[in-house]
Amino acid sequence: MSTEDKQPVKTANQRGAARLAAVQALYQMDIGGTGVLEVVSEYETHRLGQEVDGDTYLKADASWFRSIVAGVVRDQKAIDPMIAKALQDDWALSRIDSTVRAILRAGTFELLERKDVPVPVIVTEYVEIARAFFEDEEPKLVNAVLDRIAKQVRGITKK
Repeated sequence: MSTEDKQPVKTANQRGAARLAAVQALYQMDIGGTGVLEVVSEYETHRLGQEVDGDTYLKADASWFRSIVAGVVRDQKAIDPMIAKALQDDWALSRIDSTVRAILRAGTFELLERKDVPVPVIVTEYVEIARAFFEDEEPKLVNAVLDRIAKQVRGITKK
């Protein structure tokens, strides 16, 4: 057993797991029309840190998860226009894959609300989530859009 296997899960890793779960929950809400209270309850009770259909969900920071999901739902009318503005002119937000849309919404929420988290951390985490689902252009799109939004809302880039 390596020393990595013996170390406790770090808070940052729990936040990363919370971000991934939040993206999955937002996707589920977008596709299935599930309500925020229902999806948060389902994830906290049956998914976060649990085994589901042979897949083990990582232990996640439940409050971080809740804040992202609830915040995106609460602020979606402000978040979506920001994302639409940051997309290329010929792309409408409605044309974007639902998973990418969930990633962009969660990332934008954190850029707006979590000033205590550095821009590079937020952008990198959501690009990595995009890489978990996509191999092609989607991670680059997530990087570019979140970078543009970061410049707009924080006046800085991830570089």
